[in-house]
This record gives sequence, structure tokens and C-alpha cells, in this order.
Amino acid sequence: MEPGSSSCPRGDGNPRESSPFINNADDDKGTLYDGKNMALFEEEMDSNPMVSSLLNKLANYTNLTQGVREHEEADEDEGAKKQTVKSPQMGTFIGVYLPCLQNILGVILFLRMTWIVGTAGILESFIIVSMCCSCTMLTAISMSAIATNGVVPAGGSYYMISRSLGPEFGGAVGLCFYLGTTFAGAMYILGTIEILLTYIVPSAAIFKAEEKAQEADALLNNMRVYGTCCLTLMALVVFVGVKYVNKLALVFLACVVLSILAIYAGVIKTIFEPPIFPVCLLGNRTLQNHGFDKCMKTEIIDNVTVTTKLWSLFCKGSELNASCNEYFTLNNVTEIQGIPGLTSGVISENMWGSYGPAGMLVEKAMPSVPASDASQDKHMPYVVNDITAFFTLLVGIYFPSVTGIMAGSNRSGDLRDAQRSIPIGTILAIATTTIIYLSCVVMFGACIEGVLLRDKFGDSVKGNLVIGTLSWPSPWVIVIGSFFSCCGAGLQSLTGAPRLLQAIARDGIVPFLEVFGHGKANGEPTWALLLTAVICESGILIASLDAVAPILSMFFLMCYLFVNLACALQTLLRTPNWRPRFKYYHWTLSFLGMSLCLALMFISSWYYALVAMLIAGCIYKYIEYRGAEKEWGDGIRGLSLNAARYALIRLEEAPPHTKNWRPQLLVLLNLDSELSVKHPRLLSFTTQLKAGKGLTIVGSVLEGTFLSRESDAKRAEQSIKSAMAAEKTKGFCHVVVSSNLRDGFSHLIQSAGLGGMKHNSVLMAWPTNWKQSSDPQSWKNFIETIRETTAAHQALLVAKNVDSFPHQERLAEGTIDVWWIVHDGGLLMLLPFLLQQHKVWRKCKMRIFTVAQLDDNSIQMKKDLQMFLYHLRLNAEVEVVEMVRRWMFRAHLYDGPAVFSQTGQMLRLLQASQGFREAQLIHDRNTASHAALNDKPDVSPERVHMTWTKDKFCTERNRNRDHSANMAVRDLFSMKPNQSNVRCMHTAIKLNEVVANKSQGAHLVLLNMPGPPKNRGGDENYMEFLEVLMEGLNRVLLVRGGGREVITIYS
Repeated sequence: MEPGSSSCPRGDGNPRESSPFINNADDDKGTLYDGKNMALFEEEMDSNPMVSSLLNKLANYTNLTQGVREHEEADEDEGAKKQTVKSPQMGTFIGVYLPCLQNILGVILFLRMTWIVGTAGILESFIIVSMCCSCTMLTAISMSAIATNGVVPAGGSYYMISRSLGPEFGGAVGLCFYLGTTFAGAMYILGTIEILLTYIVPSAAIFKAEEKAQEADALLNNMRVYGTCCLTLMALVVFVGVKYVNKLALVFLACVVLSILAIYAGVIKTIFEPPIFPVCLLGNRTLQNHGFDKCMKTEIIDNVTVTTKLWSLFCKGSELNASCNEYFTLNNVTEIQGIPGLTSGVISENMWGSYGPAGMLVEKAMPSVPASDASQDKHMPYVVNDITAFFTLLVGIYFPSVTGIMAGSNRSGDLRDAQRSIPIGTILAIATTTIIYLSCVVMFGACIEGVLLRDKFGDSVKGNLVIGTLSWPSPWVIVIGSFFSCCGAGLQSLTGAPRLLQAIARDGIVPFLEVFGHGKANGEPTWALLLTAVICESGILIASLDAVAPILSMFFLMCYLFVNLACALQTLLRTPNWRPRFKYYHWTLSFLGMSLCLALMFISSWYYALVAMLIAGCIYKYIEYRGAEKEWGDGIRGLSLNAARYALIRLEEAPPHTKNWRPQLLVLLNLDSELSVKHPRLLSFTTQLKAGKGLTIVGSVLEGTFLSRESDAKRAEQSIKSAMAAEKTKGFCHVVVSSNLRDGFSHLIQSAGLGGMKHNSVLMAWPTNWKQSSDPQSWKNFIETIRETTAAHQALLVAKNVDSFPHQERLAEGTIDVWWIVHDGGLLMLLPFLLQQHKVWRKCKMRIFTVAQLDDNSIQMKKDLQMFLYHLRLNAEVEVVEMVRRWMFRAHLYDGPAVFSQTGQMLRLLQASQGFREAQLIHDRNTASHAALNDKPDVSPERVHMTWTKDKFCTERNRNRDHSANMAVRDLFSMKPNQSNVRCMHTAIKLNEVVANKSQGAHLVLLNMPGPPKNRGGDENYMEFLEVLMEGLNRVLLVRGGGREVITIYS
């Protein structure tokens, strides 16, 4: 960002990061030029501020939260001039410690903690709490390191992860954190309704159960109806004004603190005077104490034995001789104290767990007489397990009670010294809550009877909240406190989640979420609130606190996992910008926290964990595929750079084996006067040939000097990148500015790539109108490029009529014809196979044509070639074409006379099981011998410069017919230049006739490309020969090998 440019408006969720000072203003620009004695640097002051100006801005910097406060100010100051905002003054205690404490302590502690202790036992509950609290403590250490490594605006964990791990991870985890916060809102609302309908006004239930078996369904339906109403009311409150929620925050915090103090006071009181909460047992079974007031079967009134209300619950009448339940008849009724007290010794009974399936009776470890028929037990007023309980389920239900550690980092803008307050406040809050939770586990196990602990809804103590029975001075302290605590937590979730979604939407990394970045005039996220309410409603429709808790556990655990990963990654990569003020971190702690998060995800619910990972993975791939490109200096990019450097160094150690060879392409493009790509189908062909694999470098050259054409080079690069995106070509773009095109393409061929990731093949288009060109330099550059690729031992692919090559449309059934005239390392046969891997060419079959000489056995050659292709695992039709005259191979004169028979020799060698190695030795030896032959001086320079067109060839042929008819093969190497050119043209015409006859209907024809003459005087003749060779063919790919084997018969 330029020093004079204005920063983003506050509250838009998209802070400018390119400037170290955010609060820039246009009126500051003049201060940059105050230093008149710095004339030497005047020209640079537009882009680089003076140090004095920079320090002044940094000293006056204020970091204000981009959330609720700005929106409130917009409400209050609408239409009026904004007042100067005061610097934030909140300290560690008020700004971080108390918000974290309020967010961590909540619904699970009040409604499920006693049940977890009773079901899992003190030891296993201790393990559950220790694991979860260790996870959050390790995450807090990692978060403190990230939060003190620079300014953290609103967005909290999303901002930290996205700027540390990149937009893909940031978007995926940010949306998971958003879903977790939204489901947390649903959980708090369900907790609020459970407290309301179970403990405050049970009579308000709309659905009532006529039988005991219907009680669970009735409760769920009541939760759905009241939960929906509560959600609607809360959403309206948030929509009308968040400032009312913030003003009530202190009330909600007071409720939490008073409730905790009431619990501790109650525990201390049990030492001297335990509260009276009797629990009635029939045999060893716990009874629901709703329909009776006395725990006895009969009582004596006026010396008359009469039955009690309990009798009528188990018998068919109130008479003493009435028919009763068998178990009721066989066992006595006993009454025990639900809260025996801290010194009662009940801790030993509660040390171990008591898991069981849904519907299992809650029983005390004491003798009883079993009944022969237990079928009626489900209709009796016993306390039973409402769900199947096991260790991993309890982990998932408990974990939400330790979330909320991000509350401090989310308020960093309100803190006087965020980089000091966030670590201290967060870690102290986690340490405090850990002590509270661990002490509660021990206190509950030591004070409360085991059957009462396992009684989730307090049915055995007349529907009292179990934790409330322990509190002092009254159970209502806990009931009212937990009710308002859950209300406040639900409102805060509905306040925070939409802003998190708005921050993600305004970052622009997820296109389909952009609508949720808009809101009211003051920035309130109206649409995001609507979506949050809809998702929250889906959680309320689940209606069970125990079912919703593991869902949000997954999302929070995934968020914490990536916070730890971000810290570990930044530490290990030693990023220069990684300089956190919080020094008490280490990558091993972050890695341990990450492992613990992953373990807890699969411990609590492996299928929820897989679903959460699938959701995050889909979001990641979507952002990668469709999202806006962002450069945030993230750690994943640093990791990619390190991995790339390591891989490049490894690749440099040795050249690739033949089995690993694949075409690494340098595509040479020509640009028109508008800097647009002339032949975009060349990029399409590249995509089809590579199928997204290997290296692709797309290069082009601009004439001129870099200083004068720098902007043109950037425009050309953008044009090429646009063409690559349109043609779905994945690779790199490289535009070179050079004094002439020839030198530019030469530089690209020599220097493109890096280390072991260099191109081994060059792809270019055939210069179609080279004859009509007024500048012969164009086709001379083409020939020089051929020479340079040969000198660099790189393969060359030249596409003729490239504009007629297929784009994205799939070709109908047809053939790819390969004319294998000389062996060039097997590239001719490998290219059709690679093309067939792409959907465009998949229906095409490969045909291989090879040419037999006079002394070759055509039938045997065909058999040998078929066997060769069988060993290469290639499916192709084979055809051997016989040429009438041996010198028809003169089209490949420049490749050496001995190479004419190389194909036949190679096939015979393969028949003798000598393989590629010997064939390659023959190729190298023949090439070397002919190179010596070609070093003989040429004569008649004026004849060499003659261009041999097809018409000239016909005239020369008639003039020399008698001489050529009687010429022997031994005279081939002593020809005059004119005779050599005549024979080259003759061979090109004859070979073209054969190719056109056999491959006229082929979708693509691959031909060996003869090398250019060593004497540059024959360049124009060479172009004529190639033109004649390809005449009448639609799509042609001339192929010239790089001098090494690229295909092998071995595995």
C-alpha cells in the first residue's frame, strides 16, 4: 500500500497487510517531503517514506477491534461526525482472563459434569478432564506464540490460521470454527431449555408422556419447540442491537462466578452439615421420586397399616392383598442420603466407572433379590440410563466445556498491551478452569452418592438439579445461575459466529459466501446472522445436548489442531517474520497438542471426525480450485518452498532413469502486435500431451531492451497466463526481452528451468507462411532453434497446422499414425501413448509405419516390430512400407547415411535379445562416423545457395535422368550439391506420397524430423524439403529425439 493511500474502512474484515501501519490517511502525505535536506532521495519518497515519518506513524498507532464496537459507534454517530476514539485501556484481567473464564465454564459443568463423574468414575473422569485441558493448554501456548507475532485483528483463530497456513487452510478451518461456534449456540440454547423445562417450570411442557416409555420422545419434542422459540428471540435481540448483549455480559459473568462459589461453599458445608436430599431405593434400584412423598411400602396410621403412594405405583390397587410387581414384593425399600458429605468415605465407591446401555437400571452396589420376570421393569418408576454410555462418548460430551480459549485473542483490539495480556490471561484462565474441573471431579465423587451422580436429570431427588443439591445456600442459586449463564453463552455465540462468517466472506477466498459479507449500513452482518440461525436451528432439531456436543467438539478440535500445526510449521521453517514475543513455546509442544487434538477427534467419535475432515477437505479443494488467490506470507507457502528446494537438490544429483523420463516441455510461443498468443491451440496440445504431469514452461520473447519494455513484458506474461488458464495448462510462464528474437529463444532454451527441473523437450509451431514472409529471419530463427535444441541434447516437437488441433472436444474414433523412419530414442512411440491418456485422444488407435530397404526382410521386420511393441506394452497396428529405391532415404541425409538402416538393424538386434543398449551403441557409432564424413569441404557455393523448390526439382530430374538411372549406391557420398538437393527433394516427394496415401484420414501424423544441414547455405532448401514432406497432411507433428533412450522394455 502506498503511504498516501487510505486504509480500508474499519469493520470490513479485510485489513490491509502490505503496510506496517494501518491507520494511514491522505493528509499525512505531505509530511513525507518535510526533509528538504534529503534531495538525493526525493524521487523515492513517493514509494518509500522517510524513517522519521514511519516512526511517527508507528508511535501513534492504535489497534481497534473490527467488530461490535465499531458497529455500535456507527449506530450512535449515524449522520454525525465521529468523535475521536480513545485508545484501548483494558488490562489482562478484564480483557482476557474474565472473558475466557466466562466462555470456558458453562453448560456442561452444570448439567453433565456430575453424570460424567458417576458414569466414568473419579479416575477415568480425571483422565478425561486432564486430556481435554492438556489439549487446550498446549493450544493456548501455540496460540499465544501466533497472537504475539504481530497484530491480530478481529477474526481470532480464523485470522491466525489463514495468515499462518494460507487461504485454503484458513478458509476450511475458519468455516469449521464458524460451524463449531454456531452449533455451540445450539448447545447453549438446548441447555437453557433443559434447565427451564426440567428444573424451573416442568409444567410448561407442551408434550406430556402418558407412559414412561414416551417420556424421552416428549422431552425431545418440547426441546425442539421451545428451542426454536428461544433461538428466534435471541436472533431478534442480536439483530436489534448487540450493545444490549454486551451490557448484559457482566450479569452473565456474575452468574457463572456465583454458581462456582456456591458449589465450593456447599462442599465445605457438607463437612459439618450435609444437606438433606434422601434417595429412595427398592432393593438396589433407584426410584424416581415424583409420584410419592414417603419412601416406604406401608405406614401405620392410628394403629392401622395402610399402603403408601409408592405401593400404588407397583401394585394394581391400594389394598394390602393387591397383586404387586414381583421385584417389589421380594425386596425392601431403603432410604439413603444423596449427599453423604465430604468425610463420608463415599469416594471409594465412586472411584470406578459404571457404563451401560440405554435403558439399564441405575443400581447401587448392594444385595437384592432378583425377580424371575423383568419384562415389566421398563414401565416401573426406576431411574434408567437414557443413552448408552461409554468412555469415548463422554470425551465428546465433555470437550465443549474446555472450549472458549479464543475469547482473549478475539478482543486483542480492546487491550492495552495485547502481546502481553493474551498469553498471560489465556493461560491463567485455562489453569484456573482446569483446577476447577479437576477439583469438581474429586468433590462430586467424594460428596455425592453414586446412584445420584448417575441420575442425569435428578429424578431421584424430586427433579432437582444434581449439582444444585450440593450448592449452598440453595439449589436455586445454581439453577438460576446456570440458566442465565447458558442464555448469555447462546447470545454470545449468535453474536460472534456471524461476524466470523462475515470476516471470511469479506476476505473473498470463498466466492459463494460473498453475499454474507454484506449487512446493515453500520456493518451488522444481517445475512450472516440469518444463515447462522438456520444452521443453529438444525442443531436444535437434533434436540439432544448429548448428541450436539460431540459435533461441535469435532469442529473446535479441528480448529485447535491447525493452530498447533501453524505454530509448529512456522517454528520449524524458521520463517524470518516469525518473531513472537511469547518465548515459552516449542515445536514439540505444538506437535504434541496437534497429535492430542487428532486423537481426541477419533476417540470421541470417529465417524464425526471423518465427516468434519471431509467437510474441511471439500472446502479446501473448493478454495484451491475457485477461490481468489491471496498472498499472505503463509507457512504452507514457506513449506512448499523448502520442499521444492530439497527436491531440486535431490534431482540435481543424477539424471532421470529411462523409466522415469517424461517430456518436460518448453513451449515457445509467438505473440502478435497486441501481445496476444498467436497459437493458443499449442497450449491445448501441451495440456493433452502432459495430462497435468511433469514440468511445463511457456516462454516467449519480446524484441527490445528490458528497461524500455518492462511493462510490455508484464502484459505479455499476463496474456500468456490468461491463455494458459483458458486452455487449462498448468505450468510456469517466462517472458524474455532480448535485442533480437534469435538470442531470446536461445536464452530460453539454455536457461529455462532450475536445477534438476529443466526442460528436456521443446514444442513450437511450424512457421506456416515462411515463403511469403518479407523477412527471411523468421524461418532462419526457426532453423537456428532446431540446431540449438540438438546441441543442447533436447527433443524437439514441431506442430504443423496447430490451429486445427483439437481444443477440448473429444475426437471420434480414428488413428494416430507414427512414421518410424529412424530410431530417435523411442520418443515417436511414447508420444502417442501419452496423448491417449487424455480424454481428447482416448478413442484414437496407434498405427506404426516403418520403412524397409532393399536388403530388409519386410515380413520379418513386421514380426520383430510387433514383438518389440509387445515388450514395450504398447497396443498398435504395425505396417512395413517398402520403398523402391534405397536412396529414397536421402530425406534424412543430414542425420547421417548409416542411420538409414538403423531401424532395421535395431529390430534385428532386439530379435537377438540384445536390447536397447547395443542398438544405441550402433546409433552412436554410425552418427560419429558420418559426422567425420560430413566434415569434408563443400564445393560450388553458388549452387549450394540455390533454393530447391518442387518445380526446380522436376526440371533437374529430366535433365539428369540418364545419369541418375545408372548411378550406383557407392556414388551417394560423392554427389555434387545440386545432385544431393535433387535427391533430397525426390525422397521428400516420394515419402510424402506414401504418407499421404496411408495416413490421409489420420487424426495426427508423427514423422521423424530430419536435422538441418551443417552448412547454413542450404537452410532454405531444408525448409522446402520439410514443406514438401508434410504437404497434403492436416495435423503433423515433426519429432526429433534428444539423443537418449526415453522408452524401455524393462520394468
